Amino acid sequence: MSTHYDCIVVGSGHAGCSAALAAVEAGCTSVLIVEKAPHDWVGGNGYFTAGAHRTVHGGLQDLLPIVRNVTPEQASKIDMDPYTVEDFIGDIKRLGQDKPDAKLVRSMVESSREAVEWLARIIGIPFILSFHRQAYEVNGRQKFWGGMALSTEDGGKGLIKAHMKALEKAGVEIWFESPAVRLRVEKGTITGLVVQTDGMELDLSASSVVLAAGGYESSSELRAKHLGSEWEKARVRGTPFNTGDGFAMAQAVGAKLVGDWAGCHSTCWDANAPADAGDRELSNQFTKSGYPLGIMVNIYGQRFVDEGQDFRNFTYAKFGRQILLQPEGCAFQVWGADMDPFLRKEEYGDEIVEKILAGNMEELADKLLEKGLKDKECFLKTVRDYNAAVQNHRAEHPTLGWDPTIKDGLSTQSTTVVLQLPKSNWALPIDQGPFLAVKVACGITFTFGGLAIDPDTAGVLSKETDTPIKGLFCTGEMVGGLFYNNYPGGSGLTAGAVFGRKAGGQAAKLTGKSVEYGVQEGF
Repeated sequence: MSTHYDCIVVGSGHAGCSAALAAVEAGCTSVLIVEKAPHDWVGGNGYFTAGAHRTVHGGLQDLLPIVRNVTPEQASKIDMDPYTVEDFIGDIKRLGQDKPDAKLVRSMVESSREAVEWLARIIGIPFILSFHRQAYEVNGRQKFWGGMALSTEDGGKGLIKAHMKALEKAGVEIWFESPAVRLRVEKGTITGLVVQTDGMELDLSASSVVLAAGGYESSSELRAKHLGSEWEKARVRGTPFNTGDGFAMAQAVGAKLVGDWAGCHSTCWDANAPADAGDRELSNQFTKSGYPLGIMVNIYGQRFVDEGQDFRNFTYAKFGRQILLQPEGCAFQVWGADMDPFLRKEEYGDEIVEKILAGNMEELADKLLEKGLKDKECFLKTVRDYNAAVQNHRAEHPTLGWDPTIKDGLSTQSTTVVLQLPKSNWALPIDQGPFLAVKVACGITFTFGGLAIDPDTAGVLSKETDTPIKGLFCTGEMVGGLFYNNYPGGSGLTAGAVFGRKAGGQAAKLTGKSVEYGVQEGF
């Protein structure tokens, strides 16, 4: 067993794999990934994603060469607007209330298109156009919306499978059930890592260490400490092994913490899902993102969010928090029969979720009482008031048509009726039975607070000097300062690849073996 490596990466998720593969591509000849989890839990949170990658692009023709699921005939029936650098930066800043680190955001965004090209060409990630998540058929054409278009075959499972294949070809070692214990440091420079393996501590030397160990979302204690006591009730969407270990190690060598330590990515999640870890089989299918097509009410029958405030991929990562803050930390999503064809089958299929069905609204209310609804009359009044508000708006705006691919302006607010809490877009009456409801809770994905890094090198910054700690890099969910309060869907995987590439390239430079990117045609 070797005890010296050019580069050691902590964590086997998408970000860690990207760093390890970039290190090999850039010239490192001995790279090790250490993973706290057993082999059955390989892939960190990346495994539990839909594989979505948000990137700058020039429209359909720009992305067609890197996707695998579009025929020429299909391509002729697709509408996709370009997504520019300023669009992407603007979305992160807007959702983050102008708090994200501007240099960090720009570095990630400007490198995004090159990163996904690298993932496709060099790593072999099986990208597809996300018809099932990011497009609706309108007048016989597939219209993409919300700026994001890329996903992966078989979602996060396919993403991690492709990474594992590339790591094997590249000769990267992976040690499972080998948690990192502490960083080795000599005269302010990181010289390796101590890991626990087979019940013993093992001293490993390395020219660099890349931290890609995820956030602290799987620790109920740290959630309560940083996010608030109510977060002990949140359901963990992904790996149960992200418990903040990497932050403790980094702090021990003087790393600087930054970002939104009171914030996280949290979604509408199946109320019947496991509490403390994701399901390796169903993974992302517990997500319940159909709320823009209907309404959400708490157990007292009251709406509590504007379901049509923005496109789903700009609200889904913050609405989990709003559900958690409701009484008993749960809610019901409700639709009429006309919206059923638009609900994603992978999330709302008969075998995926417990459906509460009824022929009329009175019957639905009675069934919801059995599932936790506390106030039937308030629920019925909420639906009646909502429907009346929608009808009044439509009467005043008869030319507006429902279109889920744009902010269509179909609202609950008119000159005669104004709801205290509007639905700003896609507001259709819920008056066609059979009616459907699904019970949801809060699923926490990852935490936003993290380590301060150099935007150009991914080097971890010192708390004392605000300069990089030599030999220490960071990528993935451990990076702080990128997201605050909310998050544009698909940005996390992209950021993991961008800063993973930067970290891997810098790791090779520290060995003196650095070569130019792109020398190899793939692993």
